[in-house]
Amino acid sequence: MDLSFSDEQIALKASVAEFAKRELNNNLRHREKLGGFSREAWLACAKFGIQGMPIPKDYGGAGADIITTTMMMEGLGYGCRDNGLIFSVNAQMWSVEMPILEFGTAKQKQKYLPGLVSGGLIGAHGMTEADSGSDAFNMKSSAVKKGSKYVLNGSKLYITNAPVADMFLIFANIGLARGFAGATAFLVDRDTPGVSVGSNLEKMGLRTSTIGEVQFVNCELPEESLLGREGMGMALFNSSMEWERSCILAGALGSMQRQLEACINYARTRRQFGQPIGKFESVSNKIADMYLRTEASRMMIYKVAWLKQQGKPATSEAAAAKVLTSESWVSNSLDAIQIHGALGYMTDAEVERDLRDSVAGTIYSGTSEIQRLIIARELGL
Repeated sequence: MDLSFSDEQIALKASVAEFAKRELNNNLRHREKLGGFSREAWLACAKFGIQGMPIPKDYGGAGADIITTTMMMEGLGYGCRDNGLIFSVNAQMWSVEMPILEFGTAKQKQKYLPGLVSGGLIGAHGMTEADSGSDAFNMKSSAVKKGSKYVLNGSKLYITNAPVADMFLIFANIGLARGFAGATAFLVDRDTPGVSVGSNLEKMGLRTSTIGEVQFVNCELPEESLLGREGMGMALFNSSMEWERSCILAGALGSMQRQLEACINYARTRRQFGQPIGKFESVSNKIADMYLRTEASRMMIYKVAWLKQQGKPATSEAAAAKVLTSESWVSNSLDAIQIHGALGYMTDAEVERDLRDSVAGTIYSGTSEIQRLIIARELGL
């Protein structure tokens, strides 16, 4: 495995971090308190080229490889303290853009990808329902073929970007088929009759990323709304989830690096009992553990990126990267608060935000428990 980065990749990572520091952290505390999505920040990311980094130039993207894209997302996480914004960007890139790119027709790609890349469109991925979370294919949403149209009925819950989305990638059971055999994907525009979108749901963390419910009542879709083929939903979903599990926490990696550096600086300057607190093993050991988790997560994330760039399967590795990085981010965030003491618990210090944001990483894109099941299955258990 060769993970030597080019000068251009290193420069891109640095430039993304600088861009994020300069343009994406404005009024963050106020926006987070309100739970408000920043379309201005979204468009700034698009203008920089973030949403289009892995998308071919034919559709307005940069056509970058997965390692370069992963480095970009790590740089974004390092410079941008708005983890909700990063999460929303990731949710669109990996679970909306990539499925359209890999499974869409030429017409579908041309209709959606340029707008998603430019920021003119915001996309949302709809699989989760009230009774089908980890058991994703136990969904009740259905699509019945009537003549040249599909009639979609059902409800999707906890859908990232839903309140602000212009289009949706929706999974439903086709006809009378259920489970894996029936799962089918559709591309649905927000203004399609029969589509209704709920308001933003309040969350513990990632508060600047909107999340909500989407309902479909006798929603008629033309045949060209079908993404892939009937019954192809499982393959499409698993493909998008592998991309997401591989890349979505690269931003968290950048956040962990920022946390680590902030804790080192604080441990050097904060004095107690006549010396910097970093001289006490109870503090320095925490920082050493933060370093170990960060570096282990970095190696796992880039191993997955390398495997995918080589065209090799990465199912267990992507699951492992997801578990390791998400749980390490929670642990590092707890240590960061402990190192900062009472100050770290105060919202004014902006240390505790990462903890609230990090917990979601153990849930979205498949819980840690599901990732461990995937790893065990890949090991033959």
